[in-house]
Amino acid sequence: MTVISNVKQSLSTIKGIESQLSILALNSQDPEAQRTFHEIMIMMNEIKKDLQVRVNEMLLEEPQYKGS
Repeated sequence: MTVISNVKQSLSTIKGIESQLSILALNSQDPEAQRTFHEIMIMMNEIKKDLQVRVNEMLLEEPQYKGS
């Protein structure tokens, strides 16, 4: 598996985690738990953005990843 494939797979996993945290926040009855899930979801969103930037950089800077 190439490096870009690993980064893309990580990005996909982060998106899934972010989605699950959103569901947990919406379904939780405890306000503190809702707040915690929401805060972690925001952190995961920042990580997702960073990984997307890295994927874009790799596609631009690494000719071997063109078309990946």
